[in-house]
Amino acid sequence: MKAVRFHGKEDLRLESIPEPECGAGQIKVKPAWCGICGSDLHEYMGGPSLCPTTPHPITGEQVPLTFGHEFSGVIEEIGEGVSDKFAVGDRVCIQPIIYDGECGACKEGYINCCYKNGFVGLSGWGGGLSEHIVVPEYAVYKLPDNVGLDVAALVEPLAVGWHAVNMSPFKPSDSVLILGGGPIGLAVIQALRARNCRQIIVSEVSAMRKEYAKDFGAHVVLDPTKDDIVARCRELADGQGVNITFDAAGVQPGLDQAIHALRAHGTHVNIAIWEKRCSIFPNDLVFREKRYLGVATYVKGDFQEVIDAISDGRLDMCKKMITKRIELDEVVEQGFKALIKDKDNQVKILVRASGQI
Repeated sequence: MKAVRFHGKEDLRLESIPEPECGAGQIKVKPAWCGICGSDLHEYMGGPSLCPTTPHPITGEQVPLTFGHEFSGVIEEIGEGVSDKFAVGDRVCIQPIIYDGECGACKEGYINCCYKNGFVGLSGWGGGLSEHIVVPEYAVYKLPDNVGLDVAALVEPLAVGWHAVNMSPFKPSDSVLILGGGPIGLAVIQALRARNCRQIIVSEVSAMRKEYAKDFGAHVVLDPTKDDIVARCRELADGQGVNITFDAAGVQPGLDQAIHALRAHGTHVNIAIWEKRCSIFPNDLVFREKRYLGVATYVKGDFQEVIDAISDGRLDMCKKMITKRIELDEVVEQGFKALIKDKDNQVKILVRASGQI
């Protein structure tokens, strides 16, 4: 079968590899659509960092690895022992966290914090940028009839934003600042809008992403190169500042602005994966009893909540995140390189993993 394999920095290859076999407790899926994630892009530009270069403790695999963890597909085969809620032909999306289920974090329900964790499409077990994949039953989520396979490939990034809001102390009466209007920032906007947030403020430089932020439900969009973010947040939020800041950008100036834009007892929620160390002056948190909260991907319930919210219309804008669709053999030139060279005009590029769907 064909698969897009990561061999190292700027080295992605469309290769022919053996088709995986479906074992006990597993489900074989034919990927339909797969999104290119920022994590994939970082690995391509400067990795391997997330992808293991020694055998992963759960998968036993290492680079080269098949890419793709934001994807949907159709069930091709059911392994022995899989529950009868699944059938061949079911349309599904994949929750890609790999976890051992045995460590303390897993036993407490924090699969995203598993001490050995990894991701389908980054750590082994194949990936969505292939013609076939086999995954454990726990990774498979059925789709309602009114959720398309293209939109289903957005469930994973939407779940990141959804989980961040779930983890925060958000109340509908809050004022919120979001740093960054890329895919995760837009996911946070949609999650807040679905919960009837009173005021959503977004800080973003790109002209196109500013327009997306407005369309997706931001009440105010600021430009950090032109606006005084701290002063404007205080002005917009009762003279005190916002209740919560969500960092989907991961840059030092944004972090500084976000912490100072918070009111007393406000919470800064970090979603971003940082490329280098940042600095925080603890007194900026201590004297107003502000909080810094790190969040990682999502937990079991988040995927189903996002699927339900797409189905019932609370996440009705999500399909507009798709800015380009390409084929498997176009992944490098029209996918990864387009995101590097044309970042300001792209939100989510989807790859058609199977030409039959």
